[in-house]
Amino acid sequence: PVYKVSIIPRGRALGVTMFLPEEDRYSWSKRGIEGKICSLFGGRIAEELTLGFDGVTTGASNDIQRATELARNMVTKWGLSQKLGPLLYDEDEGEVFLGRSVTQRKNVSAQTAMDIDNEIRAVIDKCYGQARQILETNRTILDAMADALMQYETIDAGQIDDLMAGKPPRPPHSPSSLSEKVPPLTKPDTDASA
Repeated sequence: PVYKVSIIPRGRALGVTMFLPEEDRYSWSKRGIEGKICSLFGGRIAEELTLGFDGVTTGASNDIQRATELARNMVTKWGLSQKLGPLLYDEDEGEVFLGRSVTQRKNVSAQTAMDIDNEIRAVIDKCYGQARQILETNRTILDAMADALMQYETIDAGQIDDLMAGKPPRPPHSPSSLSEKVPPLTKPDTDASA
């Protein structure tokens, strides 16, 4: 579940979507990994839909990197490609020093390397297409979320739930509005005559 979305830059990120884990996970299903890849492409596709392809920025570069790594791992490490099957194709290269990367022998043929690239591309294309279809189908929610982010800069789970239900997001809780609802603390009466 999404916990918070913000357009406030954090570190090198221009904005961030924060997720809360539902439970501790030690393994993921193929469907779960594909869902993660789809969500990583959400920002990039939203830019494409709202700004056009020529308006797309480099803001999604880390998301693209992470999505590609997941797809590569699906194919080369986790045996989640029907075409290539449950074989390990990716070797952990460890530290690259003393020319080790130059002298290391590859254990796959040129054809297998091409098949790996094609399978990775197929995973990415499938997930990108699914994410695009979801955003196109829910374009009104996308636009409402963009408007809410422009207004509040950060929206929380409650506001996201409102937007997903087609309602305007409630205003965020501010410290001043909370203090108006809480009565002020009073000092106990220390008068000796009482």
